Amino acid sequence: MKFRIVSAVLCFILISPQILLAGIFDDLLKEIQETSMKSLDEGTVASGLKEALSVGTATAVKLVSREDGYFGNEAIKILLPDKVQAVGEVLKKAGFGQEVDAFILSMNRAAEKAAPKAKDVFIGAIKEMSIQDANRILNGGDTAATDYFRTKTSQHLAEVFKPEISSSMNKVGVARHYKTLTERYFSLIPFASMESFDLDWYVTNKALDGLFHMVGQEEKKIRTNPAARTTEILKTVFGKSNS
Repeated sequence: MKFRIVSAVLCFILISPQILLAGIFDDLLKEIQETSMKSLDEGTVASGLKEALSVGTATAVKLVSREDGYFGNEAIKILLPDKVQAVGEVLKKAGFGQEVDAFILSMNRAAEKAAPKAKDVFIGAIKEMSIQDANRILNGGDTAATDYFRTKTSQHLAEVFKPEISSSMNKVGVARHYKTLTERYFSLIPFASMESFDLDWYVTNKALDGLFHMVGQEEKKIRTNPAARTTEILKTVFGKSNS
């Protein structure tokens, strides 16, 4: 195998450097990867992928569940809903920026408190993943598993997450802060109107978006960074897939 690869490389170098630059190394690396992956049975691939998802989701949940897990991460921080952006700007200009900030903080705190609820849903979904799914995911892009996971579990996660979000929002005073926000606004503009929306669903959806974003980041680490492969099976499967 090594002799054939080396001979092919030398042959193309002697014939035409341009052809080599046009993609011969890509073809050879692909052949090497395909050959090495054949040594892994489907069960090992599926186990490795499931373990990767277990590690990635557990880490993601832990990261977003801590204080400032959402609020302190600009990539997933929950901001004012689009329908309230104009209200927020008016209030800030009128000197009520503190009330706006308190409302934003309360939404993020609710998401942080609710995030651990996702752990069991993730575990259940991972167990149901088929060998065929695992093979497709392993050979997909950097967030193929996360994309699959989002498609398969979003609805279930939302159904489980929303009651927890609602409970958390009550505990941290999201509704109270929102009421203060609207009262300040109407005191400044008595005849103004505000489009109604479901605040619970807004925070739920944003919380899940942030969670999936973090899962995707963990998946990328496992695929591309050997140091993130913390168990032997992860080293075996992802070491092979990236060799």
